[in-house]
Amino acid sequence: MIPNRLHIAIVGNPNSGKSSLFNCLTGLNQKVGNFPGVTVDKKTGTVSLPGNEIAEVIDLPGSYSLYPRREDEWVSYRVMMKQDKDLKVDVVVAIADASNLKRNLLFCTQIIDLKVPVVIALTMMDLARRKGIKIDIAALERELGVPVVAINPRKNKGIAELKKAISLTAQQQYKIPARDFINNKALADAPVEEVKNHLPHLSDYAAIHHLINHENFALDGAMQDTIENIERKNNFNPTKTQAEEILQRYARIRQVMQQSVSEPDPLQKTLFTEKLDNVLLHRQWGYIIMLGVLFLLFQSIFWLAQYPMDLIDLGFLKLTQSLSSSFPDNRWTDLLLNGIIAGLNGILVFVPQIMILFGLITLLEDSGYMARISFLTDRLMRDVGLNGKSVMPMISGFACAVPAIMSARNIENRKERLLTILITPLMSCSARLPVYTILIGLVIPKTYLFGFLGLQGLVMMGLYLLGLIMAMNVSYIAKWFIKIKEKSFFILELPAYRSPRWNNLFPVMLNKARIFVFDAGKIIMIISLLLWGLSSFGPGNSMKKVTAHYQHLKAMPGADTALLDKEMHAVRLETSYAGRLGKTIEPVISPLGYDWKIGIALITSFAAREVFVGTMATLYSVGDDKKNELLLKEKMKAAVRPNGKPVFDLATGLSLMIFYVFAMQCMSTLAVVKRETGSWKWPVIQLFYMTGLAYVMSWLVYQLFK
Repeated sequence: MIPNRLHIAIVGNPNSGKSSLFNCLTGLNQKVGNFPGVTVDKKTGTVSLPGNEIAEVIDLPGSYSLYPRREDEWVSYRVMMKQDKDLKVDVVVAIADASNLKRNLLFCTQIIDLKVPVVIALTMMDLARRKGIKIDIAALERELGVPVVAINPRKNKGIAELKKAISLTAQQQYKIPARDFINNKALADAPVEEVKNHLPHLSDYAAIHHLINHENFALDGAMQDTIENIERKNNFNPTKTQAEEILQRYARIRQVMQQSVSEPDPLQKTLFTEKLDNVLLHRQWGYIIMLGVLFLLFQSIFWLAQYPMDLIDLGFLKLTQSLSSSFPDNRWTDLLLNGIIAGLNGILVFVPQIMILFGLITLLEDSGYMARISFLTDRLMRDVGLNGKSVMPMISGFACAVPAIMSARNIENRKERLLTILITPLMSCSARLPVYTILIGLVIPKTYLFGFLGLQGLVMMGLYLLGLIMAMNVSYIAKWFIKIKEKSFFILELPAYRSPRWNNLFPVMLNKARIFVFDAGKIIMIISLLLWGLSSFGPGNSMKKVTAHYQHLKAMPGADTALLDKEMHAVRLETSYAGRLGKTIEPVISPLGYDWKIGIALITSFAAREVFVGTMATLYSVGDDKKNELLLKEKMKAAVRPNGKPVFDLATGLSLMIFYVFAMQCMSTLAVVKRETGSWKWPVIQLFYMTGLAYVMSWLVYQLFK
């Protein structure tokens, strides 16, 4: 921190628009680190205020109130209570969601009662208007006693007014309200006065928090003993005091709302929501509907993505044919066609499926149904040692385990948080989707049950559900071994049903595609090029010997040149560095039905699961003649073992799918688990239990279907 600069903290409830405002204020002038001693992200940046004053801005983790339970809430709490020696705040910008003002004002009024300079920033004003909510900002400002500014960070509206309010507040043009928002004296008159005798700089409300949480504050031993004695002498009850404060605060918030907010009669909307919830949250029908929604989700991936995928595949085939006929037959042409273009094909062909999957998930989230899935599954979660809050990280795991594991910070109970982290990688993430898609296309026929239930879609849904079911079983077993005893509660506010934000749909889809292409794609391309090198070269002059041997055979009278060319390419690949590596591990994986080429893909895909497809594309392209007219799926389908049987038969295909359902094939996930748990113990446990599980289950499936 730069001492002479103004320091601004942005606080507010989660999902209230806090991060959007931070990004709007700081633009590119921001950096991300960690708060000392914890794994909570620390986002800081700079902003230019009126008069060209440069101020530092920090985006504090989201909190629902000044009574912290999660690790990230404790970070915000310590800053607000001035217990963070590295971060001193001059002005607090408290974000309030205008469409859910009553709940947001709880935290805002607590900040105000700390007697720190505060500016209230109202977000989601457009959503509030659509709900029929009208807010008199002048009246709200008068009732709260602090400046209130309506903003829309996404459209850069109200930002200039907010900067001006921050600057004036820092210059003490807006006075801190003298009157407390609630009657703190009625809560704990005597102990508050005694604490303030020893710490006169505290407000009444801050003194109450010292009584409740002083053990977690940076106070010397003598002061800790003094406050402890005050608690005992006055029979101070923290739980009762907190409960009475919340009741007082909401009673006062209701008065503020009556003076400054006009809301429509909620009866009609409530009746509609209740009627819909009676069906969607039904004890039996609710689960059937949920499974139906998930089936449609996965079936749509095949229905909607098939045509664009075929077009991309055909485009790369035409490009390869065109370039192969134009360029000379040498090593550089081979690198271009079978290294670079084959790798690109393995990336771009799955972009339509990635976009469709995330687009449909976004629609479910926007409609309010995703929260109902959390509610429906809470009872099941509790039986295996989790609660409903574990559902959202697990559902997020269908996209990517890395942010999903980080989102487990919202789970207050340490045991449930650790269990959630341990099982989340069993959710089939989007990186597995390309693997599932190509294997299902290879071994599962494109047939329909009862004329409308696609078998491929059912298998896809089955793979996702299998990971979920196994995660439940692992959690049930692991809960007996993790000796942490904490009570937990699941409180969920079900959002109102609403029409999805269609204008948000395509940006999300494009963003996910961009992340896949540029993040995962970089890894796929690097490994594709590395594989091309390993597959094209071998130790010593072994590759030259193979070529010379077959050239001699082709020169013999009556030789079948085409057959010998095919044999030469196969033997060259086996003789290469990649072939030798695959042959080394083949004895270990052959009981699962895998050959050495699949073994190479298992090794390379540990960097990222989706690399499996790029590896297959490279291995089955290296050595092909320039007039190759087969798509990757056709090449894999045509591959045979030495005994003439197909490599990718039903047993091997199912075994591979099961392996990728359970295996920990992602270095990034292991790294983030280490970061979140603060120890290598848990990622090592994850790696061994998931790899062992994948091996055993794949072996069972192969033995069952071979």
